[in-house]
Amino acid sequence: MDIVEIGGKLAIFFVPFLFALCFHEYAHGLVAKWRGDNTAEQLGRLTLNPMAHADIVGTFILPISAIVFGIPIFFGWAKPVPVNIRNLKNVRTDMFWIAIAGPLSNVLLALVGTVIMMLTVRLGLLGEFAKPVMSMLQMFVLVNLFLALFNLIPLHPLDGGKVLARFLPASVNLKLEQNEQMTSFILLGLMITGAFSVLRVPVFYVFNHLMAFAGAGAFL
Repeated sequence: MDIVEIGGKLAIFFVPFLFALCFHEYAHGLVAKWRGDNTAEQLGRLTLNPMAHADIVGTFILPISAIVFGIPIFFGWAKPVPVNIRNLKNVRTDMFWIAIAGPLSNVLLALVGTVIMMLTVRLGLLGEFAKPVMSMLQMFVLVNLFLALFNLIPLHPLDGGKVLARFLPASVNLKLEQNEQMTSFILLGLMITGAFSVLRVPVFYVFNHLMAFAGAGAFL
């Protein structure tokens, strides 16, 4: 693979992934601020600057290695946005909204990407640049759908665990939080074994419908 091909793959696959991760974390911090906690803002995390959210391994090394070397398992993460629950008025309700803000932000981005694709197709924009741009937009939509669904898995430390906490007895949720390290290893093991490939079914179901709405063909 030459340098031009590598650059093309990074543009199509990594750039949408990086923006989706950053927007996800930004959404957590923004909703936390709305609910009374400005910790993220004070620590410089209420920004779309990728370096503010980047984890060197999860944001750069693993995803880029998967792209460059063709590793079939593609995943990554950013540093979680800090939240000080002492600043929240209703911890259970506020943490629910802070947690779900991340996945919902990715759904929003997927919809925005779809609308941009629809306008591009219907207005005949971009000309000779249509194919690479549309490929990036398709990957953008796909990445955001995967991030949204994956993060809604109801296990700590994923957002889904915090969303579920809103509906569990406090004692049960406390035990789940105390075993967060164990569930983290379980999630990592499931990723490595490819068990989460099952997510492809609902993700591609929604993706295909969005592409039909956009009138977009296969560019990936």
